[in-house]
Amino acid sequence: AAGAAHCSLRAKRLLLDARFEGYKLSLEPLACYQLALDAAVAEVALRDDQYTLDHMRAFGMFNYLHLDFWYHDNVYYIDQYGRVMNVSVTLDTALQKPREVFRLPTDLTAYDNRLCASIYFSSSTWVTLSDGTGRLYLIKSGKRGNSASEKWEIVYNEELGNPFTIIHSVSFVKSDKHSVAVLLLRVEKDELDTKGSGYHIALEWITITETGKEGDLRYEIFKRRVLQGKSLPHYAAIEPSGGGLMILSYKPFKFMQDEEEKIEENDDEKVTNEKKDPLYYWQQTEDDLTITVPIPQDIIKDDIKVHFSPDNICVTLKDQPPLMEGKLYSSVDHESCTWIIGENKSLEISLIKKSEGPQWPELIVGDTRGELIVDSSQRSAVAENLMHLASEVMNSNLDKEKPPCNAQELEECDAFLEDSASLCRFDGDTLKITHIINLGSNQYLFSVVVDPKEMPCFCLRHDVDALLWQPRSDQPENMWEHIATFNALGYVQASKQDKKFMACAPNHSYAALCECLRRVFIYRQPAPLPTVLYNRKEGRQVGQVAKQLVATLEASDPILGFQATNERLFVLTTKTLFLIKVNTDN
Repeated sequence: AAGAAHCSLRAKRLLLDARFEGYKLSLEPLACYQLALDAAVAEVALRDDQYTLDHMRAFGMFNYLHLDFWYHDNVYYIDQYGRVMNVSVTLDTALQKPREVFRLPTDLTAYDNRLCASIYFSSSTWVTLSDGTGRLYLIKSGKRGNSASEKWEIVYNEELGNPFTIIHSVSFVKSDKHSVAVLLLRVEKDELDTKGSGYHIALEWITITETGKEGDLRYEIFKRRVLQGKSLPHYAAIEPSGGGLMILSYKPFKFMQDEEEKIEENDDEKVTNEKKDPLYYWQQTEDDLTITVPIPQDIIKDDIKVHFSPDNICVTLKDQPPLMEGKLYSSVDHESCTWIIGENKSLEISLIKKSEGPQWPELIVGDTRGELIVDSSQRSAVAENLMHLASEVMNSNLDKEKPPCNAQELEECDAFLEDSASLCRFDGDTLKITHIINLGSNQYLFSVVVDPKEMPCFCLRHDVDALLWQPRSDQPENMWEHIATFNALGYVQASKQDKKFMACAPNHSYAALCECLRRVFIYRQPAPLPTVLYNRKEGRQVGQVAKQLVATLEASDPILGFQATNERLFVLTTKTLFLIKVNTDN
């Protein structure tokens, strides 16, 4: 990603709560309503050749319930007869039966290698739909969620090759012409990949534009571009203007060019792609950071220059270009920083953090050549500090002993599968990366549409918390804004071994997760208490408490779909749609 700006995510201090007390299990009853479906959901089981983790994540963990974020409490699913069914809620106590709004023209049972059908709501009147066989439909729907004005009409449909699912789409107007851009996901066999899983991920970015004159308007494909990568993207979305693309993934993605360019690039790549040892190793405590840099045997003390400033570091050996150089993740007390040559011929640098406490996800912003070492004593200390955050009992006596905890389990669930993901913004014209963030240990949790006119937000784990980030593609200086925090959720979700889906309300009033079967956990934001509690240990009053609620569905079928709105949670199984009333409209 030469020429890309290396950025970092800046959390807003005002949205963080260092004195969060943990969740208290609340026994308040949750109103739960259920709606029997007259035909089963069109679930597609994984085939024998879909055995990789990427297949499982993309299609095995597919969310069969689609939320229409342009209209309140409006959800859709596709049933086994290829009917697109809608449930629109005005009153929980007077739920209408699901109604058919569209029927897929293809007979889905005739296809052996189809995927799950998918829907994405591009705007308040446009929908993109895939039947899972490789055909894309562009649909004008009229105003949805209201049987009088909702009428789905196919404006354009096309066979686009291998089956795909739709992961995002936007509708926009550019030079007076209306366009819809769609992002398609495929997991494809890779003949060249003999060492890995034998598959790669392809993302196809298609723009469909209106052509013709008044009275004879038609839609045609204006552009098709394909990116490839070696891991399923956690998040991928097109900017509202259709001018760029953001991808959050563990392995990098790149646009596929013509064959000749490809051959040239491959030669360069062979040189760069061999796995290199880290240039340096670093460790941290609450107060300081230690960096260890292996150096050649013939280097003596006078050959080394280390320059410290409050926000930068520069290390040079002899007259060579700087070995390490750049902006530090946060400020240091540069006058107290020191360096020595260690016994095993390595340069050891000690940095003192300006503000003690927060863990740094990276040392030098955008530098991926170092490796963070977390020692086991640190890991268990972290685990110990966190035990009280998710109580499984109603515990308003804050002075009680913290619940016992199996540290082994915590270490297991706290260790990430993935080394480090990155977040990239691609320019739609040059097809090059313009901005890149190395996410370090900030594990991806879920994404949510807060404002349908903006890109979807993504939620990342930062330390123990979960932070919600809103991409702002029109602000290159501040492209990702921290808009909400779910206290301790990053930690709490890690201990839920059976979790299948996570979501949050668009107004961030609660977050929720469900297991594969029956159980749903809801985590409310802290709210003021009617009576003030007193924390005797710290000698202070506790003015607010965050509640955790658990709902158990009366269902023996696995959960296939999960969506959250400001008032309700919608949970779909093969034959039933459950509605859990979380908030009353205020």
